[in-house]
Amino acid sequence: QVQLVESGGGLVQAGGSLKLSCAASDGTFRRYSMGWFRQAPGKEREFVGAIHWTGDNTYYADSVQGRFTISRDNAKNMVFLQMNSLKPEDTAVYYCAAARVPFARATTREDDFGSWGQGTQVTVSS
Repeated sequence: QVQLVESGGGLVQAGGSLKLSCAASDGTFRRYSMGWFRQAPGKEREFVGAIHWTGDNTYYADSVQGRFTISRDNAKNMVFLQMNSLKPEDTAVYYCAAARVPFARATTREDDFGSWGQGTQVTVSS
């Protein structure tokens, strides 16, 4: 399984922006659809967005649609989450994840993802 490491989290004021990065350990990364999830204190982990292994299709949770953008650079083994117009309710630990099955289409289901990063904290102050 590919190893994943997130970075880019931090403290930002409401209305601000952050860009999260997720670095994969090797080139097999390009075979996998990728997802971003988040977990706020006291809440279950939830889907944020996903990108197909080709990069052709992206999917977003309703709560972030229009504010967050997922992209990937397969040449650099990286996936990104650009977060704009941040709200206090976006505060959470953000995780990137790789699909269990190579060349599978991107999904929103947590069970379809088999490799996870350690997470990066995003805090949005009001």
